[in-house]
Amino acid sequence: MITTTYMLRDIPNDERPRERMQQYGASALSQAELLAILLRTGTRQESAIHMAQRILGETGGIRGIMDLSIGELTRMKGIGLAKAVQIKAGIELGQRLVRTRLPDAQTIRSPQDAADLLMEQLRYLQKEHFVCLFLNTKNHIIAQETLSIGSLNASIVHPREVFRAAIKCSSASVVCAHNHPSGDPTPSPEDIRMTERLCQAGDIVGIDVLDHIVIGDGIFVSLKEQGLM
Repeated sequence: MITTTYMLRDIPNDERPRERMQQYGASALSQAELLAILLRTGTRQESAIHMAQRILGETGGIRGIMDLSIGELTRMKGIGLAKAVQIKAGIELGQRLVRTRLPDAQTIRSPQDAADLLMEQLRYLQKEHFVCLFLNTKNHIIAQETLSIGSLNASIVHPREVFRAAIKCSSASVVCAHNHPSGDPTPSPEDIRMTERLCQAGDIVGIDVLDHIVIGDGIFVSLKEQGLM
């Protein structure tokens, strides 16, 4: 009986594990394909994907590989020290991820909370940076993004940029902030007009603008608290 072993170079590009991961994501790959990516290369006799299929068959699957030491892996055909270490490192990362808890979500309950978070990030910058904190329905921060960097005394942002980013991360509300390089956080007329436009746009798309914080040198102003929005 004659068997033919295809090398990875013989497999069409769109069927190769790395290319399939790039196109469809890791969840679309089989265990053998994921293992083949860790192996990186096969041997002259078999491709990485065929080697991965053989290893899974000999060990009884991923759980079987987990129980093997590096030394035991290197005794398998085609597995040298480098491949054994790569396999064990990949498995260990997966195990650590399972054991890792998500960090406690930061919650914005007041303008002070937002200012405390952003003060040291923004107070020393020499140009105005417009930053948004995107919140879920419980006011937990789910994302932070700098949407505009202006000149020495001007930061210009369009509402579409703010709400495009908010929609992208499924935000329920947003807290806007920017710094004044002068150190004086007094809102300018343009700050007030921009906040009005943001609030109007938020009403249309259904995403609340909770506040606009202006950061100075160790001090801040909340437009919400000042009755300016």
